[in-house]
Amino acid sequence: MTEGELLQENGTTFGNGEVRLSNGSLGNDKHNKQAKVVAAGACGSRDRPVSLEMREPPDGGTRAWLIVISSFFCNGIIFGVINTYSVIYLRLQEELKMRGDPEASSKSALVGSLTIGATFLLSPVAGILTDKIGLRQTAILGGILTSSGLLFSSFVTHNINALYLTYGIMYGFGAALTYTPSLSILGHYFRRYLGKVNGFVTAGSSVFTAIMPFLINWLITSYGLSTALRVEAGISSLIIICALLYAPLVSKQPQQQMRTDQSPTRKTIQTLVNVDNWKKKRYVIWALSIPVALFGYFVPYVHMSKFITVAFTGKDINLPVMCLGIASGVGRLTFGVIADLPRINRILLQQVSFCFIGVMTMFLPITSTYSLLLLFVLAMGLFDGCFISLIGPISFDICGPKGASQAIGFLLGLCSFPLTLGPPIAGMLYDHTGSYTLPFILAGIPPLVGATTMFLIRCVKDEVVGTEMHDKDSVQHPLAKSAWDEERPFDDKKFCNGRVPHTLERKASLASAESLNDVINT
Repeated sequence: MTEGELLQENGTTFGNGEVRLSNGSLGNDKHNKQAKVVAAGACGSRDRPVSLEMREPPDGGTRAWLIVISSFFCNGIIFGVINTYSVIYLRLQEELKMRGDPEASSKSALVGSLTIGATFLLSPVAGILTDKIGLRQTAILGGILTSSGLLFSSFVTHNINALYLTYGIMYGFGAALTYTPSLSILGHYFRRYLGKVNGFVTAGSSVFTAIMPFLINWLITSYGLSTALRVEAGISSLIIICALLYAPLVSKQPQQQMRTDQSPTRKTIQTLVNVDNWKKKRYVIWALSIPVALFGYFVPYVHMSKFITVAFTGKDINLPVMCLGIASGVGRLTFGVIADLPRINRILLQQVSFCFIGVMTMFLPITSTYSLLLLFVLAMGLFDGCFISLIGPISFDICGPKGASQAIGFLLGLCSFPLTLGPPIAGMLYDHTGSYTLPFILAGIPPLVGATTMFLIRCVKDEVVGTEMHDKDSVQHPLAKSAWDEERPFDDKKFCNGRVPHTLERKASLASAESLNDVINT
């Protein structure tokens, strides 16, 4: 049978089988985009029909945009609190010094370190919970933990050990449970504008980080630390309200069929973890390359103020940090738009961002003027926003909506180690050398290495798992496979003697995949 016989116009007979399209209001009603493909014996097998019913993300609508706004506030509140800990740190440090504690600085810093560490390290748990109990329930639980952790902290401000648990672990765990769903939900409602909405949502942290320090500082000065923490608890409770909107369009993944001869440990892992993600070579390479790149990524953020006091005595130590935050917010919005342009490869764009971050980090210690330093910092912040805004879209590109939650969660979990280890190592190098030249030059190497290893993604090809094609969830929502470098609407083992009809096989960049409806009609 020739390709011309296989594919004809307007849903007419395909050789010995047929393909019928039912697009329920695909014209102007974006909220009801549906496509149904029924293929009966595309290669001469009439008695084995396969029905594919699909719903595409609406790419708009009242609920979709409300979810974007809700995710914006969730991101802003989470990282607004985390990034403004320096204000609370100063008050805790003063109180501990007044009590004569010789380790006042390290103990106060540990509270904030536990918060950011728990947020990233526990993100895999958030991904698993998202798949097991749902996006909405996970985010609501996160909102409860964050607000409760801050509220409890307001009653134990004089007990640093208790703050390790309430402000550090409890708030950090709640932030993890909130952050992953806030990115995952976007891919269920957006596809064409996924980059734009991710850029807007992640820019929330920049906006809140710019506003909250002034609020928290005023509250601490006027009413005390306990009142400031209670106000933060009230703000964090808004996460619960925002999370009520998180209703995914993709149904829960059915239980996988497991072999009876498997060990209990393996059965438990397969029950909790989406193992299909780790069968995707592209995801494995990407998820390992990002942590490598981030080993030196956080060094300038931590050591910038100290570097200014050493290299540019008398200059404003807060301005470069402020420029980093503002430029990062602009970068998230700008590159979110760029990522949605036709034929833009999002992974390549992220590689470019790492290259610029690495080079700019290396340039910091050799800058001769303060103005040139600010220019490098602005460039670094711009591409930092590019990297962050692409985490969600690339996760959906590679793993689809069914696997995106755990893809994001496990990636953030892996990132917790380099983000935690990089700055202390740079600090030890500074203590031994008395200069930031070596620490910053070495910190610029990992982003370049990570960007280079990501080229391996172009050298591998993910195989479509046969059972996936009969999974109701993946059948109804082809986004999981059409994103996606290659889309195979039929099981290649059951059609055409192991070969997918060439007319129905499409290859595209990760950034510019088209819908199955477009494929059938081309």
